[in-house]
Amino acid sequence: MAAPNPQRPVPEIISDLFAQLATLLRKETQLARAEVSDNVAGIGRGLGLIIGGAVLLIPALVILLQAGVAALAQGSGLAPYWSALIIGGGVLILGIILLLIGASRLKIENLVPNRTVHQLRQDASVAKQQVSQDDELHRAA
Repeated sequence: MAAPNPQRPVPEIISDLFAQLATLLRKETQLARAEVSDNVAGIGRGLGLIIGGAVLLIPALVILLQAGVAALAQGSGLAPYWSALIIGGGVLILGIILLLIGASRLKIENLVPNRTVHQLRQDASVAKQQVSQDDELHRAA
């Protein structure tokens, strides 16, 4: 990068400023699009894995719950309907807890392009510093 020329006319500086600003905005827009796309793809993959796991786990869970009901009824001497109620209630509570945790992780805030927002803030800070330095150099001249 060439050293800045303090003798540059103001219209040239303003023209360069707008050209660089347009380039910066275009690149930041591309970055934001890419980041949101990555976030959406990650959520899609996660949902696919959750659905696949649920399809496999549901039959296994039913069999295990039936075995638990039978074991509780036989081991404690409870009636089968009480054993089923105890096992079903415990699984219901566990299922609700898992559902609430999963729903809290699928919020729209997870789609916000945080890196792009951070980069835009840094770019704005650098632009302010450049404008103030150019203004100081222009006043000094």
